[in-house]
Amino acid sequence: MVNTVFMIQINTVTKQTDSKGRITLGETFANRTMIVEQQGHDIVLRLARVIPQKEAWLYESEKALSAVRNGLSQARARKYSKKSPDLAAAAKLAALIKDDDAQSSKR
Repeated sequence: MVNTVFMIQINTVTKQTDSKGRITLGETFANRTMIVEQQGHDIVLRLARVIPQKEAWLYESEKALSAVRNGLSQARARKYSKKSPDLAAAAKLAALIKDDDAQSSKR
């Protein structure tokens, strides 16, 4: 059995809040999305990525996500389909799919 120890470098900096309770984190964190967790008297900041709700379904379906990643991998390798897409069938399918944007604009 092998035990692996990971060394994490922790940099501690003292910051002063302004009159509104804000602190600056510096250029490294500029324009980044952060998750703020309050744990008792401690505050933990974590970098985050936000997925738009309209796209979350992809990450909730392993099958769909795998298919997209496979297609992207094939495209990078220049493995394209030898036959042209059936545009008429695609148009029929598109007509059956409810578009969230179209529905919200009617409200």
